[in-house]
Amino acid sequence: MILSEAISTKIKNILHERKMSQYKLEQISGVTHGTMNSFLNCRYKSCNLTTLVLIIRAFGMTIKEFFDDPIFESKDLIVE
Repeated sequence: MILSEAISTKIKNILHERKMSQYKLEQISGVTHGTMNSFLNCRYKSCNLTTLVLIIRAFGMTIKEFFDDPIFESKDLIVE
């Protein structure tokens, strides 16, 4: 799996678990709709850490909590 896909999957899973809309996440995080779409649809080559931290904080999570997921543990995780 590509890193951008793993991040997108994690964000989508949290949205689903919390029954939160993308719009609500955009409002809480301050991340624009276009940028959020890029994250969720894997349309970026490199992840902007600042933007990702804004998203993580909007979920009320720490960075450690976000990345503490088997999806990020794969030795086959591809970094583009």
